[in-house]
Amino acid sequence: MTPVAAHPLLGVLLHAVGAAFAATCYTPQKRVRRWSWQTYWLTQAAFCWFLLPILGAVLTIPDLAAVLREAPRDAMRNSFLLGAAYGIGGTAFGIAIRHIGFSLTYAIAVGLSSVLGTLIPPLVHGTLGTTLGKPGAGWIVAGIGVGALGIAVAGLAGRLKEKDLTARSAGGEFSLATGLALSLLAGVLSAVYGFALDAGQPIADTAVRHGAGMWQGNVVYLFSNSGAFLTTTVYCLFLHQKDKSLGELWTLQAGPERASLPVNWAMAMLTGLFWYSQFFFYNLGHVRMGHYKFTSWTIHMILLVLFSNVVGVVLTEWRGCRVLTHRIVRVALAILVGAVLLLTYGNYQGEAAEQSAAAAPKEMTK
Repeated sequence: MTPVAAHPLLGVLLHAVGAAFAATCYTPQKRVRRWSWQTYWLTQAAFCWFLLPILGAVLTIPDLAAVLREAPRDAMRNSFLLGAAYGIGGTAFGIAIRHIGFSLTYAIAVGLSSVLGTLIPPLVHGTLGTTLGKPGAGWIVAGIGVGALGIAVAGLAGRLKEKDLTARSAGGEFSLATGLALSLLAGVLSAVYGFALDAGQPIADTAVRHGAGMWQGNVVYLFSNSGAFLTTTVYCLFLHQKDKSLGELWTLQAGPERASLPVNWAMAMLTGLFWYSQFFFYNLGHVRMGHYKFTSWTIHMILLVLFSNVVGVVLTEWRGCRVLTHRIVRVALAILVGAVLLLTYGNYQGEAAEQSAAAAPKEMTK
């Protein structure tokens, strides 16, 4: 099977598509009425972490049954268990949004996940030093640093937003203490998802031998995402048992709000589709990143924060904030764009150097 050709620019664009889906995946929740949080969360999780990964693998992985028979069992187990830890983080992430909004949750959780999920895997494999000694590495390091700065500035904007909304008594469920704790937990455990994909690489390699090509990562999602679904289901069923709310799945409870059960199901399905789409496009971008594949997580996370802040603006989360707060948001967005450009250029430089090195022996033989 011919390997997927490296194309960092296309890879970044595909990561951008995935990040855009990730940044907007929770917006359908605003249309859900008279469903408890656990009903909505369990329904969307069934699609994004269970049903859609199965469908994606069936449609894109040739000889799927053979791949599953031949792939290493330890890789399946490790990817599943790490995915289960990620599921806890994803649940914490969803709850944090209710307390501190889209923008601040993404800034804290994704910022932490970006650093941990990018640097720890190559550090564990002992390849970080060698990789950072190659052409373009300086731009990569600069991009990671600038990205961290941009995420920090976005977090500052979120903090100012909290003060502004509290001062105007418009904070709703805004609670920095609860949201911050949940966001930190989500950030650490979200980084684990990068480890789950790394642990599942031998499964993807098996799929490549059967002709999966650029779709290879879809088979790993069978294990990483089902692990997340398990822990999510356990927590949601616990809440259903506690609140006696499982019946909401087929009968809406009485309430003052106008609600529609089909609309609730449609919004949960749309959330699941958007969330799964980030994984789908992440894989398509990752296989094209060439020499610096480990930067995929950073690029994805930075773009996610960038787009999530844009979503926050579109959803008027920043309405009523001071001019200073709006200016800091704009500065954060500019810094994040700069970080993506630095990372893209670093990947381009690394791939260009790799191609030049590969072409040199051919020139000498002419």
